[in-house]
Amino acid sequence: MNKPGSARIAIYLHTLYNGGVERVMFNLIQGFLDRGTAVDLVLDFLIYSPFEKLIPPGTGLIKLEAHKFPHRLPRLVGYLQDRRPDALLSATHFANEIACLARRLARVRTRLVISEHTNLAADISDSKSPLRRLMLPWTTRTIYPWADDIVAVSNGVADGMCRVSGLGRSDVHTIYNPINFARLRAAAKEPVDEPWFLPGKPPVILAIGRLEQQKNFPNLIDAFAQLRQMREARLIILGEGSQRESLAGLIANLGLDSEVSLPGFVTNPPAYMAKAKLFVMSSSWEGMPVSLIEALALELPIVSTDCPSGPAEILDGGKYGELVPMNDSNALAAAMERGLSAGGKPVGMEWLKQFDSDTITESYLELLLGWKPSVGERPMWQTAFKGFGAHE
Repeated sequence: MNKPGSARIAIYLHTLYNGGVERVMFNLIQGFLDRGTAVDLVLDFLIYSPFEKLIPPGTGLIKLEAHKFPHRLPRLVGYLQDRRPDALLSATHFANEIACLARRLARVRTRLVISEHTNLAADISDSKSPLRRLMLPWTTRTIYPWADDIVAVSNGVADGMCRVSGLGRSDVHTIYNPINFARLRAAAKEPVDEPWFLPGKPPVILAIGRLEQQKNFPNLIDAFAQLRQMREARLIILGEGSQRESLAGLIANLGLDSEVSLPGFVTNPPAYMAKAKLFVMSSSWEGMPVSLIEALALELPIVSTDCPSGPAEILDGGKYGELVPMNDSNALAAAMERGLSAGGKPVGMEWLKQFDSDTITESYLELLLGWKPSVGERPMWQTAFKGFGAHE
């Protein structure tokens, strides 16, 4: 067993995009650093990402400069043999496979924990690549067991992974994504330079996510067009991605240019949440969406597709927000109208505790280092679950 203050943990990702996985890893890194653990963030490469400036101070940034796929495995092997971290945590499917292979080839005593952040069953069924549909179940079944522990970020992710791979459900730990509620609440109070939030303006609906197929923003925009037939509103979609041009074209074709905004990546989404009147998620599949947990904690009214997986677990089957069928713009529009009219549903603090960053950080440390804190070792910054509310 390694004490956190005497250990080094490596976090391995392919690169930094602009999604929820990075935010999860940064929250964990901060939790490890707060406990005195040295952390290396190991990336295959990093050309440019707005997330780079959000890396927690004190993190060792290791760029393997493995721009080509054949370079990734040998360079991660070289890192492990050179630095010999006490533990390695990887995230996302192909990074997990590389991590398993590298640890095996490096012949080091580094403990390996891999984490799956998306619903593989839904990802595979939605994929247009026959090779991907064939290979993902095989590699998951064959390579993932080489890790010391496997983590899924929701029960739905764990169930989907086991269903497509044949892994035993008892072989997979479910650990929810961490939220530091004190930092979230402070971030939500920051100002936002957005005229749509000025007093007297129509209510703003907020959505957050990469502009990619998975998030199904065309369905949201179609639903918003229907909502506009019933009432005034505005829609802001935060995020960047390959579908920006097609989404902008859809917005223009529907005559919504003055009512739908695509600001791109922003460094502080919670500040937008605190000023919006409704949070909407239109995804076709998820893992355990961080933005949905944050919206819940900030007591923002929520409408989400009941996609696999995460939303139903976060919202307690619809108790704390409305769940609607996927790909149904009529149902989504009607739920958005109800959400704007009715407001949010109170969330019990006992429910939010399962997403607390301190508890989740310690769950990861137990897997990575075999460490459990005694009462005296629990951090003084342990979150106090009081005073949440976006509009206090």
